[in-house]
Amino acid sequence: MKEDFLHFLWRYQRFDWAALTTTIGEPVALLHPGEPNPHAGPDFLHARVRIDGTLWAGNVEIHVRSSEWIHHKHHADPAYDNVVLHVVLEEDQIIHRANGERIPCLELRNRILPGMRQAYFQLMDQNYWIPCQNQWDGVPALTKDLWVERLAIERLEQRTEKIQEMLAQNTSNWEETFYQAFARALGYPANADPFEELARSCPLGLLSKKRDNLMQLEAFLFGQAGFLEGPFQDDYPKELQKEYRFLQAKHRLTPMQGKVWKFMRMRPANFPTLRIAQLARLVHQTNHLFDKAMSVQTLEELEHMLELKVSSYWRTHYRFDHPSPQQVKSFGKSAIHNILINAIAPLLFVYGVKCHTMAFMDRAMALLTQLPPEDNHVVRQWAGMGYAPANAAQSQALLYLKKNYCDEKKCMRCAIGHTLLKGDGQGQSLNEM
Repeated sequence: MKEDFLHFLWRYQRFDWAALTTTIGEPVALLHPGEPNPHAGPDFLHARVRIDGTLWAGNVEIHVRSSEWIHHKHHADPAYDNVVLHVVLEEDQIIHRANGERIPCLELRNRILPGMRQAYFQLMDQNYWIPCQNQWDGVPALTKDLWVERLAIERLEQRTEKIQEMLAQNTSNWEETFYQAFARALGYPANADPFEELARSCPLGLLSKKRDNLMQLEAFLFGQAGFLEGPFQDDYPKELQKEYRFLQAKHRLTPMQGKVWKFMRMRPANFPTLRIAQLARLVHQTNHLFDKAMSVQTLEELEHMLELKVSSYWRTHYRFDHPSPQQVKSFGKSAIHNILINAIAPLLFVYGVKCHTMAFMDRAMALLTQLPPEDNHVVRQWAGMGYAPANAAQSQALLYLKKNYCDEKKCMRCAIGHTLLKGDGQGQSLNEM
């Protein structure tokens, strides 16, 4: 049994209250279970309990076994000095405060209702695609919709963590941060990290000085990516190699290891070589990237901004020295939408947070609701269960739900799991989550 289940039981008081006592027989009256603590410290804050006739106001800590208090080193942490009640499945060790006082302990192992225990193990013991797959249809549509809406915001907030990390590293330089986030999105998912590393090794401030010369931009980027190391048959990579050698000496550049780039099981249109050529085109054709992206108001304008047609060599190649049929290799709609989801929307949101401007945060969510849902095996599986997303905000939420809740079996933190455990056909309001 996981601790999350005990959190659920305590928070919603779903256990047998009859003759409630501590493990040494002191009567317990629960007046308020406290507020869940999402940060470090005790699990519930500001609880109110009456123990042996004395009213206590303070915090509650929850464990499967009481000895976990010692294993987690709470006895050495002053933040736990104000714990008024230790709620456990089993008391296997008596726990004391730093001053030697015994901490009152409430044991739940004989107080879990049989139906509740059965519902919990029915979720935890399943090996379906998601734990509640066989029960999914019984969850009210409103509960599902509200939870997906909530997770769409949670997913966007998660994506902004990376943007904020970049912004801090770039000392609040929004242009450089936008460029790095854009580059990372170009490689998403397989080559996201190498693209971010490439962007850091080719600062926008330095690239911008060469933005009028597309060949120099490509030489800089391909050279730093480690793609100009070997002998070539075609004239164009030879020309890029010569130019990079000059730039390398001038700016004391150290290229990346070419082996970090992934090509396997990838469509040629997503090859990192072609994506690098498109990144060079973006820098070449667009000055002040961040300002322009923030000022654009419509989805159509953003899509037009990202129509990146590569240089002539790449119209007949996906890799150096490997000819392909000639075609204009600009971004397709799905590639553009991937950039909007993974870079533009999170940047808009972070900018709104930093500037305390709700309009930018609203634009970020509005952008995701305007984009079509992503098409991948996870989204198709949700559709097969009768929950097909209507837009990218919903598909992002469903991807997040599967990876961060279902795969981790965090049913106790999910509105769907709560509904099934409560067994009343009604999900709790999002304010309760």
